[in-house]
Amino acid sequence: MTEDRQIHRVAIAGYGVVGKRRRDFIDRHKDLKTVAVCDRTFGGTGIFDDGTPYFETPDQLLEQDFDALFVCMTNDIAADVTIAGLEKGVHVFCEKPPGRTVEDIKRVISVEKRHPSLKLKYGFNHRYHDSVRDALGVVRSGELGPILNLRGVYGKSKIVSFGEASTWRTQRAIAGGGILLDQGIHMVDLMRLFAGEFEEVHSFISNAFWHHDVEDNAYALMRTPGGVVGMLHSSATQWRHRFQLDITLAKGAVILSGILSGSKSYGAETLTVVWANERDQGDPREQVTRYNKDPSWADEIADFALAIRSGGSIADGSSDDALKTMQLVERIYRADPEWRARWYRDGGANARRMNNA
Repeated sequence: MTEDRQIHRVAIAGYGVVGKRRRDFIDRHKDLKTVAVCDRTFGGTGIFDDGTPYFETPDQLLEQDFDALFVCMTNDIAADVTIAGLEKGVHVFCEKPPGRTVEDIKRVISVEKRHPSLKLKYGFNHRYHDSVRDALGVVRSGELGPILNLRGVYGKSKIVSFGEASTWRTQRAIAGGGILLDQGIHMVDLMRLFAGEFEEVHSFISNAFWHHDVEDNAYALMRTPGGVVGMLHSSATQWRHRFQLDITLAKGAVILSGILSGSKSYGAETLTVVWANERDQGDPREQVTRYNKDPSWADEIADFALAIRSGGSIADGSSDDALKTMQLVERIYRADPEWRARWYRDGGANARRMNNA
């Protein structure tokens, strides 16, 4: 790998819906260019019409010459491919989740520490939505006082959302978890971003509706050392897709509703800022901002490219972010005694990983 190239050559491991979308924004960036991709669906090697070579396996891809690797693989191999990229000596951007368990991200971090010059970033894309960034600015300004509590709902109508190719999401051995690990992890990450770390966790986990090998609903009640309470519902039985995060502060509230996504099914992305006072009689002044563009994919990749070029640190989506978010996700799973017992009964290896998290 050469650090002085003006254009950093990028390889993409996993060329499904997300991998293709990543390539679109990679190739729009002035410092990045996709030079090779791999996906098991190719069934062999070849060259696209635009001259980009493609391969069937990550091993074949890793033999090529490039500077940065984007990992868009299934959860069971994401950590291994990330490690292989770091060991090759290239920068790595890995989609969420970082693996199936906390142990996966810990293995990655142990390798990352041996390569301090390399950049490792995880795709917690929601941090880069303008509504989230603006809300964070309001909260951190102190204008509305300290946070009292948070309520987050993130749901869709089923676990499989990208066609038959994504049925792996319902298989615990591959996915590691269901709707909480697949989609709810974004809400977990945002609640940590706004409120800090949660030390007390209670939960109910259920697969009572879809009856997959993984959960279709997760309900969590959490509290920080400072007393901030967070309530989370991650659902695959939310028939109208929904994203909402209500943050109540001492002098008002910040409400995130809707999220611009590829499916366009979560409604308008808005930020409502509420100013409370003693005379408003429960009907305070509020201001609603609507967002019509989603810069998150481009900005996230731009941050990664900037860290590579400048040698700076990863501000959002670092391995530490990934570790702490995964630790909280696993604590939510473990907090339900019935679900924890089921993991011991039906999936001993996963249960042991959870027990050691």
